Amino acid sequence: MAKELFTSRWALLLATMGMAVGAGNIWRFPRLAGQYGGAFLIPWGIFLILWSIPLLMIEFTMGKETRKGPIGAFADFLGPKFAWMGGYVAICTMAIMFYYSVVTGWALKYLIAALSGGLNGVNHDQFWTTFTSSGYEPAIFHLIVLGIASAIIYQGVVNGIERANRILLPSLFILLVIGAIRSLTLDNASAGLNYFFGFQEQSLWDYKMWLEAVSQSAWSTGAGWGLVLTYSVYMRKEEDVPLNAFITGFGNNSASILAGLAIIPAVFSLSATQADALSALGAGNEGLGFIVIPQLFEQLPGAQIMISLFFLGLFFAAMSSLIAMMELSTRLFMDFGMNRKKALAIVALLTAVFGLPSAFSLAFFKNQDWVWGLGLIISGLFVGYAAIHKGVTQFREKYINTRYSNLYVGNWFDWVVKVLIPVEALAMMIWWSYQAIFIYDPEQWWSPIRTFSLGTCLLQWGLLIAFLMFMNGRINRWISRGEMINA
Repeated sequence: MAKELFTSRWALLLATMGMAVGAGNIWRFPRLAGQYGGAFLIPWGIFLILWSIPLLMIEFTMGKETRKGPIGAFADFLGPKFAWMGGYVAICTMAIMFYYSVVTGWALKYLIAALSGGLNGVNHDQFWTTFTSSGYEPAIFHLIVLGIASAIIYQGVVNGIERANRILLPSLFILLVIGAIRSLTLDNASAGLNYFFGFQEQSLWDYKMWLEAVSQSAWSTGAGWGLVLTYSVYMRKEEDVPLNAFITGFGNNSASILAGLAIIPAVFSLSATQADALSALGAGNEGLGFIVIPQLFEQLPGAQIMISLFFLGLFFAAMSSLIAMMELSTRLFMDFGMNRKKALAIVALLTAVFGLPSAFSLAFFKNQDWVWGLGLIISGLFVGYAAIHKGVTQFREKYINTRYSNLYVGNWFDWVVKVLIPVEALAMMIWWSYQAIFIYDPEQWWSPIRTFSLGTCLLQWGLLIAFLMFMNGRINRWISRGEMINA
C-alpha cells in the first residue's frame, strides 16, 4: 500500500492532466490541425472516446487496485507470467523519458534566450542548428532540467509532485489563454480561426487524417504509457475512476484547443499567404516550435514578451510530463524494495547517461522518438489486454462501475476494448510500417541502423521483449522481495 496519497481529487487530476499536457499539445496538435483543418477535430474527438479514455480507465483501475507501478501491477492483476508486459510498458516510457529530458532542456534554453533578448533579430534556423549541433549545450540543459525534476520527485507525492503541478498546470493554462487572446486580436486572425474550425469535407475521406488523429489522441493523453497507472497508485480508495478518466482526457484536449488558438490564427495572420501559413505549420515538431513560431512572433509589438511566454508555456508543459515519467521510473524501483531516495538516484543516473546520445545527436534523438513513439501502440495493446484477460464485462462491472462512480460506463466500453482498440492499433502499425517501407526509407527499410526504418523498430522492440520474457522469473522474485520489504 502506498504510504502517500494525493490530498484531493483535484490534486490527482492536476497531476494526471499535467502528465498528459506536454510538448505534443503545443507543437504536434497545431501542426496536424493546420495540415487538415477543422475536419481533423472530428476524428480526434472521436478517438478520445474510442481509444484514450477506455485505456485511462484501465490504468486508473490497475494502479488503484494493486498500488504498484506497471511491472508489479501487471504481475498482480494478470498473474506473474505477465510481469514482462508491465516491463515493456515501463521501459518504453523510460526510453521516451531519456530523450524527453533533452526536449525539456531545449525549452529551458530557449526560454532563457528569449528572456535575455538572445532571440531578438537572429537567424532562427541558424540559431537552432548551432545550438543542437554543439552537443555540450543541449547536454548541459538536459542535466539541468533532470536536476529540477529529480528535486521535485525527491520531495515525494504531496510535497513534490502535487505541489509542482499546483503551480505548473494552472500557470500553463493561463499562458495558453493569454496566447490565444493575443493571437485572436491580430489582424486577419479570422482567416486562421476559420481554417482551424472550418469544415473541409474532402479531408474526412482521407484515411491518413484518421490515423493521425488516433495517434495524436493516444500520444497526447498518455493513454497506455503507464503514467496514469503510476499516479493512481496514490489515489484515494473512494476516487471515481470513469470521471477522473474523462476529466483527464477532456482537460488534455482543452489544452490542445487553446494551443491551437494561440498558434494557428497567429501563423495565418503573420504569414504573407495561406500557402505560407500552411507551409509554416507543416515545418515539423521541432521546426514549428523552435524556428517558425519565433520567426513569426518577431513581427509583433512586444515580440520578446510573446516569445518568452510561448517558451515558458512549452517548458511548463514539458516539465510536468517529465515529472510523471520520472515518477513512473522511480516507482518501478520502489516496487523492488528500494526507498524513494535510492530509486530516484538510479533513475536520475540512467536518464543522465542515456539521454546524452539524444543531446549530442539529432539523428539519434529522432530514431528514439520514432522507435518508442511507435512502441507506445504496443503498450496500449498490453493495457487493453489487462481488461480482456479479466473479462471486459466483468472488469467494467467490478472495477469501473463501483459505488464510488458518479458516471455509469455502459456496454460500449466492452466493444471498444475487445474489438476497436486492437483494430486501431493494427491500423496504426500497418500505416507506419507502410510509410517506413515506401516513403521514409524505401531502399533500406529493413536496416536496423537507419533512423526511420522498420528494421530499427523491430530490432529494438524485439530485443526488449525477448530480454523481459527471459527475465520474467527473476523480475517476479524482485517484486516478491519488494513486497516483503514494503509490508
